[in-house]
Amino acid sequence: MMTKPFDWNHLQTLVAVADHGSLSAAARALGGSQPTMGRHIGALETELGVRVFDRTGNGLELTPTGTALLEHARHMNAAANRLSLVAEGRSESVAGTIRITASDIVATYILPDILTALHRAEPDIEVELVASDRTENLLQREADIAVRMYRPTQTDVFARKIGDLKIGMYGAPSYIARRGAPRTLEDMADHDVVGYDRSDLIIRGFRAAGLDVDRKFFSFRCDNQVVVWRMVVAGYGIGFTQLGIGETEPGVTRLLEDATLPSMPMWLTAHSDLKTSRRVRRVFDFLAESLRRRQVVSRPPNASDVPPP
Repeated sequence: MMTKPFDWNHLQTLVAVADHGSLSAAARALGGSQPTMGRHIGALETELGVRVFDRTGNGLELTPTGTALLEHARHMNAAANRLSLVAEGRSESVAGTIRITASDIVATYILPDILTALHRAEPDIEVELVASDRTENLLQREADIAVRMYRPTQTDVFARKIGDLKIGMYGAPSYIARRGAPRTLEDMADHDVVGYDRSDLIIRGFRAAGLDVDRKFFSFRCDNQVVVWRMVVAGYGIGFTQLGIGETEPGVTRLLEDATLPSMPMWLTAHSDLKTSRRVRRVFDFLAESLRRRQVVSRPPNASDVPPP
């Protein structure tokens, strides 16, 4: 019995609609239009002779058949991504698109100068930058290269530790004029401190320095690091950032320079199948060297590509 033919693009739409919850969200993710997504789903149902979604008042809901198909579609999607990665890894061309992901604060304050220099050096490389603190899935091609402040744990990746970023404590002159400057870490209890909401990164730093604090310690809380830093510059309170950012901001003064603050690791990561791509390798090495020079870091001895633990 001959298998009914179907369009692979329609299965991609099935996965996108199931993952994103609606035709409009799937259209945004795939760079298409909502009517096109609807036509794809309708065509897939016609091609396979089954109903994959029920149309309800709340949108689209997978039918039992659709749920079963989705599992196989995901496997096919993963295989297609793997095929793309292998092909990209064999590419001899430097020209083309590179997709980089980095945290909001690195994407805002660190990468613009570096990516501008990359563009001047390699004008045939097009850059897509994903500014996000979310862990991008390199295998699913959400990014080719990731800049992260932690050692990667994904399988099938290669990584390079750029170094350990030094952290500084900063306050705006307007804040210092109003509240004075702390002379010791213990003095921070009498100051307004800007910190994160759900992230415990700064809390762990204080505890490592011997101060047991919780989120109530911060009079302003936000998990967007760019917003937190701008609040420091605005004079709301004292905050922390990489020296590579703080020392280039004219609107703040560094405080307690002799205090021992935890450093922050910086890693570059790419999928292992891209290691032989000239374009990915060129951008990876360019980023590694530029980030090392741009940041105030303690570089690990004999830094090299290493597998994750």
